[in-house]
Amino acid sequence: MKTENYFTLKEFQLNNNCPECYSNYGLQLTFKQKISDTIFLKAVTSKTINKMHCNNCNTNIYPICWDSDIERVVAYHQRAVVTKRNLWKLKPLAYVFIAVDILIILAIVLIMTDAIRL
Repeated sequence: MKTENYFTLKEFQLNNNCPECYSNYGLQLTFKQKISDTIFLKAVTSKTINKMHCNNCNTNIYPICWDSDIERVVAYHQRAVVTKRNLWKLKPLAYVFIAVDILIILAIVLIMTDAIRL
């Protein structure tokens, strides 16, 4: 049960022409960073994505539609975005799993050294 979510790092309003409606205002560029969530841990990864949306014509602008001006602006803003550092956090189930493993290993060692007799 692994889920992948993204949180917004930064949003920019662009003054470039929209490839769909040719409006000068309304392009919005959003940078997002990936969060991986499992039953044992929650991790922020270094993977980032960018999405462009025109608020004027309400369409998503995909990279295949970008012209050279938009590509330069996106590259500029991509260098300016500071990502959050990679980190991971264990969930309570992971701590329980680790504690049970330590107890099992400890019991095996004590039985092998004859500290506990069965």
